[in-house]
Amino acid sequence: MIWDKDKNYAARKAGQYNLWRAIFQFIICKIFYKIRLKLVYRIKVEGLENVPKGNDYIVCANHLSTLDPPMLASILPRPISFMAKQELFDIPFLRWWIDWLGSFAVNRDSLSPSTVKTVMEIKKSNWVFGIFPQGTRGEFGTITGVTKTFAGFAKITKCSVLPIGITGTQEARHLPFTGNIKVKIGKPIPYDNNPDVVVEKWIEEIQKLTGFKYIKEDLGVENGK
Repeated sequence: MIWDKDKNYAARKAGQYNLWRAIFQFIICKIFYKIRLKLVYRIKVEGLENVPKGNDYIVCANHLSTLDPPMLASILPRPISFMAKQELFDIPFLRWWIDWLGSFAVNRDSLSPSTVKTVMEIKKSNWVFGIFPQGTRGEFGTITGVTKTFAGFAKITKCSVLPIGITGTQEARHLPFTGNIKVKIGKPIPYDNNPDVVVEKWIEEIQKLTGFKYIKEDLGVENGK
């Protein structure tokens, strides 16, 4: 079998983020996806100079589409390991695909100790950890569903948070030059012992980078109003 149904896709060791997975992600994302992004979506990237040289940062972008993870992997200099909902690992071919791209399984309703351990293991490797603070795809024009999880990981790993604003991936495109993706990378946000501080700074930066409005779902009003 190419895939192993009984394998634990939530627990990863630094050694699993090896050269072979890095090469696989490079070929898929930095070659094939990059061609599509340039040819179809006319992607424009700003702020690459803000990306730290080392791997002491967590990639934290707003989320509009399934295109977002491979797109970010095609842009940033280091391989990225994203969390993926565990249900995706129940689908045979998809399980093999995202496994080799470096993703690991997570229960979004209840984070397990293995998730924290895996994030720590990623830091020991040459890769960086990527997470979408919204947890799931949001609506174009708004930022909703932001949780403190990413800020907690930043505190535990002592990593800064790299805010990335994405616009234009919400509509699937197939014809050349019909898309308009813009990716803006902000300056790293230092980790803080108070996760709320990091969350507030990330929301503020993403609003600036995307032009979207933050909506407090529990109150149904815009942040700060």
